[in-house]
Amino acid sequence: MMGIARRAVGRILPPAACLLLPLLSLSAEDVPHRLAARAHADTPLMTDLRELCDGIGGRPTGSVACDRAIEWAAKKFRDIGIQNVSVEPFAAQSMWLPVSAEANAVSPAAFNIRIAAAPMSPSTKGTIEARIIDAGEGTLADFARLGGTVRGAILLIHSTEMKTFDDLFAEYMRNAVLNDAVRKHQPVAMLLESTRPRGLLYRHPISLDLNYGPVPTAIISREHAERLARLAEKDEVRVRLAITNKTAPSYESKNVIAEIRGREKPDEIVLIGAHLDSWDLGTGAEDNGVNAALVIDLARAFHDLGIVPRRTVRFALFTGEEQGMLGSQAYVARHKSELDKFAAVVIFDTGSGHLSGFYLNGRDELRKPVNDALAAVEGLRATGHVTDVLDGTDNFDFMISGVPNLVGIQDPIPYLPDYHAESDTIDRVNQREEKITEAVAAVLMWSLAENPDRPAKRQTRAEVEKLITDTKLDEQMKALGQWEDFKAGKRGW
Repeated sequence: MMGIARRAVGRILPPAACLLLPLLSLSAEDVPHRLAARAHADTPLMTDLRELCDGIGGRPTGSVACDRAIEWAAKKFRDIGIQNVSVEPFAAQSMWLPVSAEANAVSPAAFNIRIAAAPMSPSTKGTIEARIIDAGEGTLADFARLGGTVRGAILLIHSTEMKTFDDLFAEYMRNAVLNDAVRKHQPVAMLLESTRPRGLLYRHPISLDLNYGPVPTAIISREHAERLARLAEKDEVRVRLAITNKTAPSYESKNVIAEIRGREKPDEIVLIGAHLDSWDLGTGAEDNGVNAALVIDLARAFHDLGIVPRRTVRFALFTGEEQGMLGSQAYVARHKSELDKFAAVVIFDTGSGHLSGFYLNGRDELRKPVNDALAAVEGLRATGHVTDVLDGTDNFDFMISGVPNLVGIQDPIPYLPDYHAESDTIDRVNQREEKITEAVAAVLMWSLAENPDRPAKRQTRAEVEKLITDTKLDEQMKALGQWEDFKAGKRGW
């Protein structure tokens, strides 16, 4: 995709001169229109995205590439001219980085097998060779049927082709059952059939609770998985497997934070965030480079247009999201004393598809302030909100701390087919829709930061607990290893 040259849109004076103007020389009515117009015009959004994705590439937290991305993002904010830029370190556990993964069928036919190591799984001890056992979809019934034949074998686990977010979540939710069965039946390794067709591989974390999986695990291409299964119907199939991953019990990463201080209520905060880290088979364009670039470009818009709302606007790029929202969890813990002052948090994390509205995360009282904000500019129709409560992106720790929070609902195409995959590259980005999303985000952030009243109050611990149980979020938190920390007060309120 062609780069976009930076061009000043409707700017009366250069940025430096804006600082000399009386505060808010634009009328309050003009600001949302100016922000929306700039977002629709030529901005450095795609140029920034190309630098991040093509120039740095995939960015697993703890990797050299992720460290480069952190430095790049901080420099971007500073080059814009924002005075308050910080790089906030946090301690993380259970590093996992890929090194190499190879597999080949030995008999009854010899051929190379396409695999990608599953995050949070251990390495093999050199090259191993074992028979393949077809374990169906890896249900408890499948393991009961196979009994003692599983011990010492390489398990082949089948899947259906992913079509929806429900399919994606189901793939994650089966992890616990698989890992428990593996510990009991003791295979030497596990191959998970790709949910994507045409040989596409992706990173599927086998654990999201910072515990490493029980055996070396990899995603195997759908076509090779089915071939092995057909061969195994008649003969013993043997496969050689060699996986090397880099692990460490602890490491450090950083979040990148920039802010424009409010003119009347600088201690009150509206935050917009996205995660900067990504998996590495692709270059992390849809997940989530494009929205990291949006956050940077939105900061540029507020600065270049000289916009200073009542409240402080904070721009956050988190890392560690793919490992279980580690960066945003650490941010919430670090800023715990400020949380009463957070008016709202807005997160974008599902690519560049059409923005239809926002997840309200159980807070239906947010519907009206969002709709009122977007009504200021004709054509911003992202009002198809849902009250669904999300776990799995960087709103989570704000939500369980009672802070009003929103997550953009972006069409799963183009995001979903390329999720964590080799194909997650810049050419998949829908530039037109992302610019519309930026317009919505800009107008919404202005309204949340400028309106005299906050959009909603911070919930109490009791209110958060009721939200969690009413929405059955507790079941998902238990499956993802988050529940005990919340109950003990180690996470959230």
